[in-house]
Amino acid sequence: MTPIESEITALKKEVVSMWVLVQSQLNKAKEAMVSFDKDLAREVLIKEKRVNSFELKIDRDCENILALHCPVAVDLRFILAALKINSNLERIGDIAAGIALFIIESSVNFDQAAMESTSLLRMYDEAINILSDTRTAFEKEDTVLARSIFKRDDVLDDINENAPATIGAVIKADIDSVPEALYMLSVIRKLERVGDQSKNIAEEIIFYIEAKVLKHLESSKKKFEGEE
Repeated sequence: MTPIESEITALKKEVVSMWVLVQSQLNKAKEAMVSFDKDLAREVLIKEKRVNSFELKIDRDCENILALHCPVAVDLRFILAALKINSNLERIGDIAAGIALFIIESSVNFDQAAMESTSLLRMYDEAINILSDTRTAFEKEDTVLARSIFKRDDVLDDINENAPATIGAVIKADIDSVPEALYMLSVIRKLERVGDQSKNIAEEIIFYIEAKVLKHLESSKKKFEGEE
């Protein structure tokens, strides 16, 4: 194994470790929300510093490989993708910390029936599964699995789009639930961004494996179709 191959292998392991940490943060934030465990929510906030430190370390390692080895072709694409994936993971870590902060600030537990009627729990589970599958796609270099993320993100988009109506129904049923309902709406908004970040990651996986740039492809296609 050449020096650059060794460093890229080590970098890939670091990115996976960052992924595992961010997945844990998202899972713990959900557990804290369901059980209204403020101590667990505080743990998520404390560990957010580890996520930030991880991001800085991976950035430095990518920069060092670029400076020392001048990678080309698939190696260069991997480094560029790793930089962007690292940034996406850090943002998901921020989202988990934001959800944990809602738990700490809320004076009442989120109602189980309300979380189900708004599809919040379903959305949270799907967001976690999508993030997990992007990691599997990254580790196995599976572009078929990476492409499946785009369609699955539509589920999160649909729940987010329907959120004003479902949250409104919760408030209409119990006007005293306004603060709780608004927190739930904020969590739904954050989970929709988890889907967006995961979709960005899937694009980077396809980019470094197949040398195909998918960014803006869908929006451009819709634009041209509209001009016909």
